[in-house]
Amino acid sequence: MVAFPLLLIAFAIYNMVAFLTPGVAWTDRVFGVPMPSGVEWAVSAGDLLIAFALFLLFFEVLKAARNTARSLFDHLLSTVIFIGALVEFLLVKQAATSTFAILLLISLVDVLGGWSVAVRTARRDFSIDPSQP
Repeated sequence: MVAFPLLLIAFAIYNMVAFLTPGVAWTDRVFGVPMPSGVEWAVSAGDLLIAFALFLLFFEVLKAARNTARSLFDHLLSTVIFIGALVEFLLVKQAATSTFAILLLISLVDVLGGWSVAVRTARRDFSIDPSQP
């Protein structure tokens, strides 16, 4: 599971809904939560997908903190996912939504965070000083 970009799951869910169920909008209300203020918080399908993607981002950040040979491959795959999603956002009409744009930004955070952790880890000196007890 280390070399699998988890955010691909969120993009796959988005594309399955967007292409297999035409007419379903990401802004459609899924359920409501009564608030103490007396109003009802309407939760949309897009809200749920974004929350799920943020949950996946948490695990991607944990994976980025590992220093293994597979983590470099994982960063490369996350970068490919981001580039593919960016191209889809720009060229495919079903992807031109706010929900997809926020998923794209979450993917960008994953890519930038993963590479910055990898670069910082690569700069560390892990050599052992024999003079130290």
